[in-house]
Amino acid sequence: MLELRKVSKTYTIGKASVTALQAVDFTLNRGDFVVIRGPSGSGKSTLLNILGLLDSPTSGSVLLNGETITYEDYDKLAVIRSRSISFIFQAFNLNPVLTLEENVMVPLMIRADISKDEKRRRVAEWVEHTGLTPYRHHRPDELSGGQRQRVAIARAMVSKPELVIADEPTANLDSQTSQKILELMRTLNAEQSTAFIFATHDPLLDSFAKNIYRMQDGILHLA
Repeated sequence: MLELRKVSKTYTIGKASVTALQAVDFTLNRGDFVVIRGPSGSGKSTLLNILGLLDSPTSGSVLLNGETITYEDYDKLAVIRSRSISFIFQAFNLNPVLTLEENVMVPLMIRADISKDEKRRRVAEWVEHTGLTPYRHHRPDELSGGQRQRVAIARAMVSKPELVIADEPTANLDSQTSQKILELMRTLNAEQSTAFIFATHDPLLDSFAKNIYRMQDGILHLA
């Protein structure tokens, strides 16, 4: 489904160069459930951005379903992301002027292939799955950190993506809520072959993972 071949990423900051990834090889198949661990600054976020087609490598190749990704056609990349890839960001990235329901609806707004009734059904379903129905008309500044995290999760799942990429998705959740949401993700993983990649320090995810990787100094290897 998704493959990195000798992918490296170097950032230039002033006169200095910082290498975030070093010749990373990685293959993700449909239905994989992957956990990536590593200290801050190890390259996890850079890796997630490249896997999610949000950033381009300095060298190496990224292949999606066997096709090499080119980064010049931004519109094409946006379409691929909107239809195939969802993100759960650690900072939530919710729109402050939209209600909870409207934030969850965002990924579906440009989907002409989904009816209005189906969009509303999916939003209501995931708002309920994440225990947020009583707050559906609230705006982000009226929600707790844990509730905003659940909004971000519902927004990621509502489009039925092929791949979900998450940066510390359970960081603001209590253990009971984390367990419930991870069980839902495992069901999607089993029934729809949705692939999941988590960068996390939460040991709870280990029992869900099919593969656990460790990132250190821009190098990725199986833990």
